Amino acid sequence: MTDFLNCRGELRINESLAKHTSWRVGGIARQFYKPTDKADLGQFLSQLPESEPVLWLGLGSNLLVRDGGFPGTVISTAGILQNFTVKTDSIEAEVGVYCSKLAKQAAKASLSGGAFFAGIPGTFGGALAMNAGAHGTETWSLVSQVTTVDRQGQFHQRTPDEFDISYRHVVGPKEEWFIAGTVKLEKGDQAEETAEIKSLLKRRNETQPTSQPCAGSVFRNPGNDFAGRLIEISGLKGLSIGGAAVSEKHANFIVNTGEATAADIESLILLVQQKIALEHGVQLQPEVHIVGEVA
Repeated sequence: MTDFLNCRGELRINESLAKHTSWRVGGIARQFYKPTDKADLGQFLSQLPESEPVLWLGLGSNLLVRDGGFPGTVISTAGILQNFTVKTDSIEAEVGVYCSKLAKQAAKASLSGGAFFAGIPGTFGGALAMNAGAHGTETWSLVSQVTTVDRQGQFHQRTPDEFDISYRHVVGPKEEWFIAGTVKLEKGDQAEETAEIKSLLKRRNETQPTSQPCAGSVFRNPGNDFAGRLIEISGLKGLSIGGAAVSEKHANFIVNTGEATAADIESLILLVQQKIALEHGVQLQPEVHIVGEVA
């Protein structure tokens, strides 16, 4: 770690992002940093140039990195920042905590309202960043406060009223990123909550292509409808470009059948949008974040 003083994490140069995203595609990151803890993260951020592009990466779901890669620094929180504290009516969790673990810990503490997190295939940080939801509940409907970090490595306590929050959309103070958050829950029955989680996971495995590389739902649901329904009734299940295909199991998922490139996936996203707009007059909006440069 010669370029960053007093940093204890792992810095990699020209790191392939394909192995860090759930679609298993993506180009090279110029820098890839895995901090050891919150203090180390702050120290690292404080030494990045102000102009340096930064991409935060958890489990890499809900993300498409183009084949040309990311011309900046990727900060990986996978496997770190996983501390959480269970209280009488809430859970405080760092952004690296898996959403499924958050759901299970809430149930274990006989807290109700968090079971839906089991249906989100990512980390709590990703859920905060996009107001992820499942089974009719959204993350920010439960959030009471969050901790963020800025480019100077300074940490801030923020409340929901400091953010613009809507369906799959969260905008807050510029160049601040989530580090932790608190979700308010209610007292419940441990057995009932555990049973609900098992039911949600069973339904997810039955209805979603969990055995193939994918990134979760590709499109936001348009008002009073479902993207998957529109795609399915248009006969687009199985539609493919290169190694990317609309899932036969769930029409709002695009899967990597083995040799897909990011360009294949992005082209298929655009093709589905065009066909739905032509047939139904609906402009589907991607739920997945598309970043990086075209190869």
